[in-house]
Amino acid sequence: MRLSFVIPAYNEELYLPACLESILAQTRDLGEEVEIIVVNNASSDRTREVALRYPGVRVVDESRKGLPWARQAGFAASSGELIANVDSDSRLTPGWVQRVLDTFADFERRGKSLVALSGPVVYYDLTPSQRVSVQLFYLLAFTLYALNRYVLRAGSMVQGGNFVLRRDALASIGGFNTSIAFYGEDTDIARRLNRVGKVVFTFRLKMFSSARRLKKEGMFTIGMRYTMNYLWTTFRKKPFTEEYIDIREQHEG
Repeated sequence: MRLSFVIPAYNEELYLPACLESILAQTRDLGEEVEIIVVNNASSDRTREVALRYPGVRVVDESRKGLPWARQAGFAASSGELIANVDSDSRLTPGWVQRVLDTFADFERRGKSLVALSGPVVYYDLTPSQRVSVQLFYLLAFTLYALNRYVLRAGSMVQGGNFVLRRDALASIGGFNTSIAFYGEDTDIARRLNRVGKVVFTFRLKMFSSARRLKKEGMFTIGMRYTMNYLWTTFRKKPFTEEYIDIREQHEG
């Protein structure tokens, strides 16, 4: 089962190397069964050059700035049966690739239609007490997800930057919703894919990620913002928050 990594990158020369190295470390033995695509999303720094340093990594340029535009461009350029959507400030946890392949293969053996697999992120640059707060937020989020999926049956949940989709399922719903700027793009995908197959969120599929947005805007603010956008996008089919702040760190000197 061929796996395509799609990594949107807007001015990410600082974080992209660790992301790519974590993927390459788990996929070197898989050969042609894996492809890695970095979507250079209107970057003005050296993102493109950094990506091209890595053998086997392909760069796709998307001048229309925005996460859904970048994800859609990567999807269009990819060829895998599975599309792994990973953010450029993230890093795979040990065994991530094998867990993804085993889970989809297991569902296939049982004749069940798994169209999306996702899990939480673990912020590698937070203090232990801050991580506890994030875990409490995930417990609330999982409760909302369970209520939504099993009781209200209005949608499901995937975590942006840590989700894998079946190519044919994503094509059947018309790909990513490029009318959404940032918040709610993952919820929108989960809601629409839930109509065509099984969307699974599991705590067994963790992803390391940077907490730079949480640090910049505040944990409570971001927690409330994600919750409101999850509810709005699920039940009103559009995000509550239309605008977002670019969080980027620049080289010094």
